[in-house]
Amino acid sequence: MKNPLSTLLMAVLLMETTQAYCQSPEIYEWRGPDRNGIYLDRDLLKQWPEAGPALVWEYEGVGNGYGSPVFTPDKMYITGEKDSLAWLFAFDLSGKLIWKRDYGKEWVASFNGSRCAPTIAGNLVYATSGLGNIYCFDCHSGEKKWSVDMINDLHGQYPLYGISEAVAIDGDRVFCTPGGRDTNVVALNRHTGKILWINKGHGERPGYNQPRVIHLRKRNVLVTITAYEMLGLDTKTGELLWAHEMDNVPVADRKLGLGDTHANTVLFEKGCLYYAEGDGNCGMKFQLSSDGSTIREIWRNKAFDSYMGGIVKVGDYLYGSTMASPGFMSISAETGETGKELKIASGAVIAADSMLYYYNFRGEMMLISADPPGMEVVSKFRITKGAKEHFAHPVIHDGKLYVRHGNVLQAFQIKAGA
Repeated sequence: MKNPLSTLLMAVLLMETTQAYCQSPEIYEWRGPDRNGIYLDRDLLKQWPEAGPALVWEYEGVGNGYGSPVFTPDKMYITGEKDSLAWLFAFDLSGKLIWKRDYGKEWVASFNGSRCAPTIAGNLVYATSGLGNIYCFDCHSGEKKWSVDMINDLHGQYPLYGISEAVAIDGDRVFCTPGGRDTNVVALNRHTGKILWINKGHGERPGYNQPRVIHLRKRNVLVTITAYEMLGLDTKTGELLWAHEMDNVPVADRKLGLGDTHANTVLFEKGCLYYAEGDGNCGMKFQLSSDGSTIREIWRNKAFDSYMGGIVKVGDYLYGSTMASPGFMSISAETGETGKELKIASGAVIAADSMLYYYNFRGEMMLISADPPGMEVVSKFRITKGAKEHFAHPVIHDGKLYVRHGNVLQAFQIKAGA
Protein backbone atom coordinates (compact mmCIF):
# COMPACT_ATOMS: atom_id res chain seq x y z
CA MET A 1 0.00 0.00 0.00
CA LYS A 2 1.32 3.43 -0.95
CA ASN A 3 2.16 5.91 1.77
CA PRO A 4 -0.41 8.79 1.49
CA LEU A 5 2.14 11.35 2.67
CA SER A 6 4.66 10.16 0.11
CA THR A 7 2.04 10.33 -2.64
CA LEU A 8 1.07 13.87 -1.61
CA LEU A 9 4.70 15.02 -1.58
CA MET A 10 5.26 13.53 -5.02
CA ALA A 11 2.15 15.30 -6.35
CA VAL A 12 3.28 18.65 -4.93
CA LEU A 13 6.77 18.19 -6.35
CA LEU A 14 5.37 17.29 -9.77
CA MET A 15 3.06 20.30 -9.72
CA GLU A 16 5.88 22.68 -8.76
CA THR A 17 8.15 21.21 -11.45
CA THR A 18 5.41 21.50 -14.08
CA GLN A 19 4.68 25.11 -13.10
CA ALA A 20 8.37 26.02 -13.27
CA TYR A 21 8.71 24.32 -16.66
CA CYS A 22 5.65 25.97 -18.19
CA GLN A 23 6.05 29.42 -16.64
CA SER A 24 6.59 32.14 -19.21
CA PRO A 25 10.27 33.09 -19.10
CA GLU A 26 11.75 36.58 -19.19
CA ILE A 27 12.80 37.15 -22.80
CA TYR A 28 15.66 39.32 -24.07
CA GLU A 29 15.93 39.67 -27.81
CA TRP A 30 16.68 41.47 -31.06
CA ARG A 31 15.89 45.23 -31.00
CA GLY A 32 14.68 45.25 -27.40
CA PRO A 33 11.25 44.60 -25.87
CA ASP A 34 8.72 43.44 -28.50
CA ARG A 35 11.48 43.76 -31.14
CA ASN A 36 10.27 47.31 -31.82
CA GLY A 37 13.61 49.15 -31.63
CA ILE A 38 12.46 51.29 -28.68
CA TYR A 39 14.79 51.16 -25.67
CA LEU A 40 13.54 52.22 -22.24
CA ASP A 41 16.59 54.18 -21.02
CA ARG A 42 15.90 57.71 -19.81
CA ASP A 43 17.90 60.88 -19.02
CA LEU A 44 20.09 60.42 -22.08
CA LEU A 45 22.20 63.15 -23.67
CA LYS A 46 20.26 65.35 -26.09
CA GLN A 47 23.48 66.40 -27.79
CA TRP A 48 26.89 64.75 -28.07
CA PRO A 49 30.37 66.30 -27.93
CA GLU A 50 31.82 67.06 -31.36
CA ALA A 51 34.05 63.96 -31.23
CA GLY A 52 31.16 61.82 -30.05
CA PRO A 53 30.18 60.47 -26.61
CA ALA A 54 32.88 59.05 -24.37
CA LEU A 55 34.12 55.55 -25.20
CA VAL A 56 33.60 53.38 -22.10
CA TRP A 57 35.09 50.14 -23.41
CA GLU A 58 35.72 48.23 -26.59
CA TYR A 59 36.39 44.62 -27.46
CA GLU A 60 38.23 43.55 -30.57
CA GLY A 61 37.67 39.87 -31.26
CA VAL A 62 33.95 39.13 -31.63
CA GLY A 63 34.58 37.85 -35.14
CA ASN A 64 33.08 38.84 -38.47
CA GLY A 65 29.40 39.56 -38.41
CA TYR A 66 26.40 41.84 -38.41
CA GLY A 67 24.48 40.53 -35.39
CA SER A 68 23.78 43.03 -32.60
CA PRO A 69 24.42 42.35 -28.90
CA VAL A 70 21.53 41.34 -26.63
CA PHE A 71 21.51 42.11 -22.89
CA THR A 72 20.15 40.48 -19.77
CA PRO A 73 20.37 42.26 -16.38
CA ASP A 74 23.92 40.95 -15.83
CA LYS A 75 25.29 39.72 -19.16
CA MET A 76 25.64 40.51 -22.84
CA TYR A 77 25.60 37.98 -25.70
CA ILE A 78 26.78 38.43 -29.28
CA THR A 79 27.59 36.17 -32.23
CA GLY A 80 30.49 36.21 -34.70
CA GLU A 81 32.43 34.16 -37.24
CA LYS A 82 36.07 33.12 -36.89
CA ASP A 83 37.88 30.72 -39.22
CA SER A 84 34.54 29.67 -40.77
CA LEU A 85 33.07 28.73 -37.38
CA ALA A 86 30.06 30.35 -35.72
CA TRP A 87 30.73 31.60 -32.17
CA LEU A 88 28.51 32.79 -29.33
CA PHE A 89 30.21 35.10 -26.81
CA ALA A 90 29.03 35.89 -23.27
CA PHE A 91 30.36 39.05 -21.56
CA ASP A 92 29.73 40.76 -18.27
CA LEU A 93 28.52 44.34 -18.48
CA SER A 94 32.04 45.75 -18.11
CA GLY A 95 33.07 44.07 -21.36
CA LYS A 96 34.92 41.13 -19.79
CA LEU A 97 34.58 37.86 -21.70
CA ILE A 98 32.97 35.13 -19.55
CA TRP A 99 32.80 32.29 -22.08
CA LYS A 100 32.55 31.57 -25.79
CA ARG A 101 31.22 28.52 -27.61
CA ASP A 102 31.24 27.50 -31.25
CA TYR A 103 28.07 26.21 -32.89
CA GLY A 104 29.12 24.67 -36.16
CA LYS A 105 30.05 26.25 -39.47
CA GLU A 106 29.08 29.84 -40.30
CA TRP A 107 28.07 31.39 -43.62
CA VAL A 108 31.15 32.51 -45.60
CA ALA A 109 29.90 32.32 -49.21
CA SER A 110 29.06 36.05 -49.30
CA PHE A 111 29.14 38.82 -46.68
CA ASN A 112 30.83 36.28 -44.40
CA GLY A 113 29.92 36.53 -40.75
CA SER A 114 27.11 36.07 -38.26
CA ARG A 115 23.68 37.32 -39.32
CA CYS A 116 21.58 36.81 -36.21
CA ALA A 117 21.30 38.28 -32.75
CA PRO A 118 20.89 35.69 -29.99
CA THR A 119 17.59 35.26 -28.12
CA ILE A 120 17.54 34.63 -24.36
CA ALA A 121 14.65 33.05 -22.44
CA GLY A 122 15.02 32.20 -18.77
CA ASN A 123 18.39 30.49 -18.33
CA LEU A 124 18.74 29.48 -21.99
CA VAL A 125 20.27 31.35 -24.92
CA TYR A 126 19.56 30.51 -28.57
CA ALA A 127 21.86 31.29 -31.49
CA THR A 128 21.32 30.68 -35.21
CA SER A 129 24.01 30.47 -37.86
CA GLY A 130 23.74 31.62 -41.46
CA LEU A 131 23.89 27.94 -42.40
CA GLY A 132 20.69 27.33 -40.43
CA ASN A 133 22.01 25.66 -37.27
CA ILE A 134 20.00 26.55 -34.16
CA TYR A 135 21.88 25.91 -30.92
CA CYS A 136 20.60 26.19 -27.36
CA PHE A 137 23.10 26.90 -24.56
CA ASP A 138 22.93 27.38 -20.81
CA CYS A 139 23.23 31.13 -20.19
CA HIS A 140 25.58 30.79 -17.24
CA SER A 141 27.91 27.93 -18.11
CA GLY A 142 27.70 27.93 -21.91
CA GLU A 143 26.85 24.21 -21.84
CA LYS A 144 25.20 23.04 -25.05
CA LYS A 145 21.68 21.73 -24.44
CA TRP A 146 20.47 20.83 -27.95
CA SER A 147 20.76 21.76 -31.62
CA VAL A 148 18.63 21.56 -34.77
CA ASP A 149 19.76 21.90 -38.38
CA MET A 150 17.03 23.78 -40.27
CA ILE A 151 18.32 22.59 -43.63
CA ASN A 152 18.96 18.88 -42.97
CA ASP A 153 16.66 18.16 -40.01
CA LEU A 154 13.77 20.44 -41.05
CA HIS A 155 14.24 20.28 -44.85
CA GLY A 156 14.71 24.02 -45.19
CA GLN A 157 15.97 26.20 -48.05
CA TYR A 158 18.67 28.86 -48.17
CA PRO A 159 17.95 32.40 -49.32
CA LEU A 160 20.72 33.95 -51.44
CA TYR A 161 22.73 35.33 -48.49
CA GLY A 162 22.09 32.73 -45.80
CA ILE A 163 19.68 32.34 -42.90
CA SER A 164 19.22 35.60 -40.96
CA GLU A 165 16.55 34.78 -38.38
CA ALA A 166 16.79 35.55 -34.67
CA VAL A 167 14.37 32.94 -33.31
CA ALA A 168 11.23 34.16 -31.52
CA ILE A 169 9.83 32.61 -28.32
CA ASP A 170 6.42 32.28 -26.70
CA GLY A 171 6.26 30.32 -23.45
CA ASP A 172 7.92 26.96 -24.03
CA ARG A 173 7.88 27.29 -27.82
CA VAL A 174 10.71 28.58 -29.98
CA PHE A 175 9.84 29.44 -33.59
CA CYS A 176 11.92 29.22 -36.75
CA THR A 177 11.32 29.54 -40.48
CA PRO A 178 13.25 26.83 -42.35
CA GLY A 179 11.33 27.66 -45.51
CA GLY A 180 10.81 24.03 -46.48
CA ARG A 181 8.16 22.99 -49.01
CA ASP A 182 6.22 21.20 -46.26
CA THR A 183 8.08 22.50 -43.22
CA ASN A 184 7.80 26.22 -43.80
CA VAL A 185 7.38 27.43 -40.21
CA VAL A 186 8.18 25.21 -37.22
CA ALA A 187 7.68 25.40 -33.46
CA LEU A 188 10.17 23.55 -31.24
CA ASN A 189 10.12 22.82 -27.54
CA ARG A 190 12.60 25.39 -26.30
CA HIS A 191 13.96 23.04 -23.62
CA THR A 192 14.55 19.99 -25.82
CA GLY A 193 14.44 21.10 -29.48
CA LYS A 194 11.68 18.58 -30.23
CA ILE A 195 9.13 19.52 -32.90
CA LEU A 196 5.78 20.74 -31.49
CA TRP A 197 4.08 21.74 -34.73
CA ILE A 198 4.79 22.32 -38.42
CA ASN A 199 2.99 24.58 -40.88
CA LYS A 200 3.75 24.31 -44.59
CA GLY A 201 2.70 27.92 -45.26
CA HIS A 202 3.10 28.44 -48.98
CA GLY A 203 6.34 26.50 -49.23
CA GLU A 204 8.54 29.55 -49.76
CA ARG A 205 12.18 29.96 -48.74
CA PRO A 206 12.91 32.33 -45.82
CA GLY A 207 12.86 36.09 -46.40
CA TYR A 208 15.66 37.09 -43.93
CA ASN A 209 12.89 38.18 -41.57
CA GLN A 210 13.13 38.62 -37.80
CA PRO A 211 9.71 37.32 -36.67
CA ARG A 212 7.78 38.57 -33.66
CA VAL A 213 5.02 37.38 -31.36
CA ILE A 214 1.91 39.52 -30.88
CA HIS A 215 0.05 38.95 -27.63
CA LEU A 216 -3.74 39.19 -27.88
CA ARG A 217 -6.52 38.29 -25.47
CA LYS A 218 -7.74 35.25 -27.42
CA ARG A 219 -4.43 33.99 -28.82
CA ASN A 220 -0.84 34.90 -29.52
CA VAL A 221 0.13 35.38 -33.16
CA LEU A 222 3.51 34.72 -34.73
CA VAL A 223 4.19 37.08 -37.65
CA THR A 224 6.99 36.13 -40.04
CA ILE A 225 7.79 36.92 -43.66
CA THR A 226 8.94 34.40 -46.24
CA ALA A 227 10.13 35.20 -49.78
CA TYR A 228 6.79 36.70 -50.93
CA GLU A 229 4.34 36.26 -48.04
CA MET A 230 3.72 37.75 -44.60
CA LEU A 231 2.21 34.97 -42.48
CA GLY A 232 0.22 35.10 -39.25
CA LEU A 233 0.11 31.84 -37.26
CA ASP A 234 -1.41 30.81 -33.95
CA THR A 235 1.61 30.25 -31.69
CA LYS A 236 -0.06 27.42 -29.77
CA THR A 237 -1.52 25.33 -32.60
CA GLY A 238 0.47 26.44 -35.65
CA GLU A 239 -2.72 27.23 -37.57
CA LEU A 240 -2.17 29.64 -40.47
CA LEU A 241 -4.59 32.47 -39.72
CA TRP A 242 -3.87 34.74 -42.66
CA ALA A 243 -1.32 35.56 -45.36
CA HIS A 244 -0.45 38.78 -47.17
CA GLU A 245 1.33 38.67 -50.52
CA MET A 246 4.28 40.81 -51.55
CA ASP A 247 2.92 41.45 -55.04
CA ASN A 248 5.63 43.75 -56.38
CA VAL A 249 7.26 40.94 -58.38
CA PRO A 250 4.97 38.96 -60.76
CA VAL A 251 4.81 35.26 -59.96
CA ALA A 252 6.40 34.31 -63.29
CA ASP A 253 9.43 36.53 -62.58
CA ARG A 254 10.16 35.38 -59.04
CA LYS A 255 13.57 33.85 -58.43
CA LEU A 256 16.27 33.64 -55.81
CA GLY A 257 17.46 37.14 -54.91
CA LEU A 258 14.64 39.06 -56.63
CA GLY A 259 12.08 40.73 -54.40
CA ASP A 260 12.67 38.36 -51.47
CA THR A 261 14.62 40.43 -48.91
CA HIS A 262 12.35 41.31 -45.97
CA ALA A 263 14.58 41.70 -42.93
CA ASN A 264 12.56 44.24 -40.92
CA THR A 265 10.44 43.05 -38.01
CA VAL A 266 6.81 44.18 -38.15
CA LEU A 267 5.60 46.68 -35.56
CA PHE A 268 2.32 46.29 -33.65
CA GLU A 269 0.51 48.98 -31.71
CA LYS A 270 -3.14 49.55 -30.77
CA GLY A 271 -4.46 46.83 -33.03
CA CYS A 272 -2.41 47.85 -36.08
CA LEU A 273 0.50 46.19 -37.89
CA TYR A 274 3.15 48.24 -39.67
CA TYR A 275 6.02 47.18 -41.88
CA ALA A 276 8.63 48.59 -44.23
CA GLU A 277 9.86 45.90 -46.62
CA GLY A 278 11.76 47.68 -49.37
CA ASP A 279 12.17 44.61 -51.54
CA GLY A 280 8.43 43.96 -51.28
CA ASN A 281 5.45 46.29 -50.96
CA CYS A 282 7.48 48.94 -49.08
CA GLY A 283 5.59 50.75 -46.30
CA MET A 284 2.22 49.32 -45.21
CA LYS A 285 -0.29 49.53 -42.38
CA PHE A 286 -2.90 46.88 -41.51
CA GLN A 287 -5.73 46.55 -39.04
CA LEU A 288 -5.45 43.26 -37.14
CA SER A 289 -8.75 41.85 -35.87
CA SER A 290 -9.11 41.60 -32.10
CA ASP A 291 -8.84 37.80 -32.23
CA GLY A 292 -5.87 37.91 -34.62
CA SER A 293 -7.68 35.92 -37.31
CA THR A 294 -7.72 38.54 -40.11
CA ILE A 295 -5.87 41.61 -41.36
CA ARG A 296 -7.11 44.54 -43.45
CA GLU A 297 -4.90 46.89 -45.48
CA ILE A 298 -5.14 50.56 -44.52
CA TRP A 299 -2.40 52.30 -46.54
CA ARG A 300 0.73 51.81 -48.66
CA ASN A 301 3.71 54.09 -49.18
CA LYS A 302 6.11 52.98 -51.94
CA ALA A 303 8.77 55.51 -50.89
CA PHE A 304 9.22 53.89 -47.46
CA ASP A 305 11.53 51.20 -48.83
CA SER A 306 13.83 50.14 -45.97
CA TYR A 307 15.31 46.69 -46.59
CA MET A 308 17.05 45.84 -43.33
CA GLY A 309 17.57 48.94 -41.18
CA GLY A 310 14.49 48.45 -39.03
CA ILE A 311 11.73 50.97 -38.37
CA VAL A 312 10.53 52.62 -35.17
CA LYS A 313 7.30 54.34 -34.16
CA VAL A 314 7.62 57.40 -31.94
CA GLY A 315 4.36 59.21 -31.26
CA ASP A 316 2.27 59.37 -34.41
CA TYR A 317 5.14 58.83 -36.85
CA LEU A 318 7.20 55.98 -38.23
CA TYR A 319 10.89 56.47 -38.97
CA GLY A 320 13.27 54.50 -41.13
CA SER A 321 15.83 54.56 -43.92
CA THR A 322 15.16 54.65 -47.64
CA MET A 323 17.06 52.72 -50.30
CA ALA A 324 16.10 53.83 -53.83
CA SER A 325 16.87 57.41 -52.82
CA PRO A 326 19.24 56.74 -49.89
CA GLY A 327 18.33 58.66 -46.78
CA PHE A 328 16.09 58.80 -43.71
CA MET A 329 12.34 59.43 -43.66
CA SER A 330 9.39 60.09 -41.38
CA ILE A 331 5.92 58.72 -42.23
CA SER A 332 2.55 59.57 -40.70
CA ALA A 333 1.30 56.40 -39.01
CA GLU A 334 -2.26 57.62 -39.44
CA THR A 335 -2.27 58.46 -43.16
CA GLY A 336 0.91 56.93 -44.56
CA GLU A 337 1.97 60.28 -46.00
CA THR A 338 5.67 61.10 -46.16
CA GLY A 339 6.85 63.68 -43.65
CA LYS A 340 10.42 64.96 -43.85
CA GLU A 341 13.38 63.32 -45.63
CA LEU A 342 17.06 63.65 -44.76
CA LYS A 343 19.71 62.74 -47.33
CA ILE A 344 22.05 61.01 -44.90
CA ALA A 345 22.46 57.58 -46.58
CA SER A 346 20.65 54.36 -45.73
CA GLY A 347 21.15 52.75 -42.33
CA ALA A 348 19.63 51.29 -39.16
CA VAL A 349 17.46 53.18 -36.65
CA ILE A 350 16.50 52.70 -32.99
CA ALA A 351 14.96 55.12 -30.49
CA ALA A 352 15.18 56.01 -26.81
CA ASP A 353 14.12 58.93 -24.61
CA SER A 354 12.29 60.66 -27.50
CA MET A 355 15.40 60.71 -29.72
CA LEU A 356 16.40 58.68 -32.78
CA TYR A 357 19.74 56.89 -33.11
CA TYR A 358 20.80 56.27 -36.68
CA TYR A 359 23.83 54.27 -37.83
CA ASN A 360 24.22 54.65 -41.57
CA PHE A 361 26.03 52.39 -44.01
CA ARG A 362 28.87 54.95 -44.27
CA GLY A 363 29.74 54.38 -40.60
CA GLU A 364 28.25 57.62 -39.22
CA MET A 365 26.47 57.33 -35.87
CA MET A 366 23.83 60.07 -35.60
CA LEU A 367 21.51 61.53 -32.99
CA ILE A 368 18.31 62.81 -34.66
CA SER A 369 15.40 64.74 -33.20
CA ALA A 370 12.11 62.81 -33.40
CA ASP A 371 10.23 65.86 -34.66
CA PRO A 372 8.59 65.07 -38.03
CA PRO A 373 8.39 68.63 -39.42
CA GLY A 374 11.66 69.76 -37.80
CA MET A 375 13.54 66.47 -37.86
CA GLU A 376 17.28 67.13 -38.03
CA VAL A 377 20.64 65.63 -37.20
CA VAL A 378 21.61 67.00 -33.79
CA SER A 379 24.99 65.28 -33.42
CA LYS A 380 27.12 62.70 -35.19
CA PHE A 381 30.47 60.95 -35.10
CA ARG A 382 32.17 58.29 -37.19
CA ILE A 383 32.88 54.68 -36.24
CA THR A 384 36.48 54.22 -37.31
CA LYS A 385 37.38 50.81 -35.87
CA GLY A 386 36.35 47.50 -37.34
CA ALA A 387 36.01 46.38 -40.94
CA LYS A 388 33.52 45.52 -43.68
CA GLU A 389 29.94 46.78 -43.92
CA HIS A 390 28.25 48.92 -41.27
CA PHE A 391 25.12 46.74 -41.16
CA ALA A 392 24.75 45.89 -37.44
CA HIS A 393 21.90 47.65 -35.62
CA PRO A 394 23.00 49.78 -32.63
CA VAL A 395 21.74 48.90 -29.14
CA ILE A 396 21.15 50.97 -25.99
CA HIS A 397 21.47 49.45 -22.52
CA ASP A 398 21.94 51.04 -19.10
CA GLY A 399 22.85 54.45 -20.47
CA LYS A 400 25.34 53.15 -23.02
CA LEU A 401 25.21 53.02 -26.80
CA TYR A 402 26.67 49.83 -28.30
CA VAL A 403 27.90 49.75 -31.89
CA ARG A 404 29.29 46.68 -33.60
CA HIS A 405 31.44 47.02 -36.71
CA GLY A 406 32.65 43.62 -37.80
CA ASN A 407 35.17 42.26 -35.32
CA VAL A 408 34.93 45.27 -32.96
CA LEU A 409 32.25 46.09 -30.39
CA GLN A 410 32.30 49.53 -28.73
CA ALA A 411 30.33 50.96 -25.80
CA PHE A 412 29.74 54.73 -25.54
CA GLN A 413 28.44 56.64 -22.51
CA ILE A 414 25.24 58.52 -23.45
CA LYS A 415 23.73 58.92 -19.98
CA ALA A 416 23.38 62.57 -18.99
CA GLY A 417 25.60 63.44 -16.00
CA ALA A 418 27.47 60.13 -16.06
